[in-house]
Amino acid sequence: MSVRGAIVRLRAVTGLALAQLRRAPGRTTLTVLAVTLAVLSVTVLASLGVGVVDKGEQGLDNAGRDIWISREPVDPSASGTANPISGAHARAAELSAREDVDAASPIAMYDVYVGTEPSNLQRHPAVGVQETHDGFDFEAGNGFEVDPETAATPPPDDPQREEIVIDPRVAEDLGVSVGDTIHVGTSRETAANHEFTVIGISGYYSQYLGSPAVTVPLGDLQAVAGTDGTDRATFITADVADDADRETVAADLDAEYPEYDVRTSDNQIQSVLEERSIVLASGITLVGLAVLGGAVLTANLFALVAHQQREQLAALRAIGLSRGLLAGVIGTQGLLIGLFGGLLGLAATPPAVIGLNRLSASVLGFEELLRTPPAVYAGGLALALAVGTVVALVAGWRAGRYARIEHLEA
Repeated sequence: MSVRGAIVRLRAVTGLALAQLRRAPGRTTLTVLAVTLAVLSVTVLASLGVGVVDKGEQGLDNAGRDIWISREPVDPSASGTANPISGAHARAAELSAREDVDAASPIAMYDVYVGTEPSNLQRHPAVGVQETHDGFDFEAGNGFEVDPETAATPPPDDPQREEIVIDPRVAEDLGVSVGDTIHVGTSRETAANHEFTVIGISGYYSQYLGSPAVTVPLGDLQAVAGTDGTDRATFITADVADDADRETVAADLDAEYPEYDVRTSDNQIQSVLEERSIVLASGITLVGLAVLGGAVLTANLFALVAHQQREQLAALRAIGLSRGLLAGVIGTQGLLIGLFGGLLGLAATPPAVIGLNRLSASVLGFEELLRTPPAVYAGGLALALAVGTVVALVAGWRAGRYARIEHLEA
C-alpha cells in the first residue's frame, strides 16, 4: 500500500470513528469519565507511594547524619516509645573520639503530657535532641543548641535549659506562643513539677511521627522521663569524617559493636520501608487494583460500545469493509477516548492531590505527603492510551466477527 493510500485509509477510519462517537454523546461521555476515574485513581495512589518514600528520604537527609545506630529488642513499656540504648552520652562520646567519625549524638523519644495547667494536659510525642537545625522552618521563635561539654556528659537529675519547641497545632490548642510556659512530664503527676518555656513553634518532627510533636533538649527530656541515670536513647547518629567512606565506617562499627544495629542513612530508609512492608504492599495492591479495575471497566465499556454499534458495523461490513478496518474504527475510538479521558484525569490530579495533602496535614500531620513527579503523569496518560486503544482494538476485532447482514434493520 502506498503512503497516500495509507493516509487516505487513516483519514477514513478516523472520520468513521468520530462520526460514531458523535452519534452517541451520552455513551461517549460515560466512557471518557470511566477512563478519567481510572487514570485519577492511579495517579493519586502513585503520588502517595512516591510521597511516602520521598518523605522518609527527606527526613533522614534533613537530619544530616551519615550513620544511624539502634538496638534490639525494643522496650514497648518505655512511655509508649522504645529507648533501648543505655549510656547514650558515653557511647556517643566514644564514637566522636574515633578518627573516622566527625561527631555523634543520641536521640531520645518519649510520650509526654503538656499543658498550661497540671489539671488540663495533652499527650504528645516528644523528641530529645542536642540541637535544632535549619530544616525546622520555625513559624515563630527559634531553636536551641547544647554546648559541646554538656552534650558529651550524662544528663543531670533535673532539667537545665527548660526550653521547648512545639507544633503549631499544640500552640493553638493550648493557646500559647513564644515566651509562654507550659508544664511537661511523662506522666500527669510529673508534669506538675516541670515548667518549660516555649522558645519556638515548628512542626518539623510532627510530619515524620504522624501527630503533633514537641522537641526538647535531650538531657532535659531524659531528666523529665527519669532515665537520666541510665541515660537512655532511641538512636545514636553519627557523621563520618570528610576523608572517610560511610559504608566502610558503618561496617567497622557494626563489627566493633555487635550488640547494636548499625546502618547508613540509605540502609536506614530501607529498614524503615521493610518495617512498613505491609503498608507498602497494601499501597502496591491498591495501585494494581486501580489499574486492573480501570482496564476491566474500560474493556466492558468498549465491548458495550462495539455491541451497540453492531448495526453500523454490519452495514460497513456489507459494503466491503474488512474486519481489520472495523477494528481500526473501534480502536481509533478507544485512542480518542483514552486521550480525552487521560487528559481529564491528569487535569483532575493536581486539585485532588492538593485536597488530600491538606487533609493529611490537618488530620495526620504529614505535609505534602502526596508527590506528583512527571513520571506519575506520564504513567497515567500512557495507561489511558494503552488500555483504551488495545482494549478497543480487541473489542472491534471481536465485533467484526459477528457483524452480520441480519443485524441490519429491515
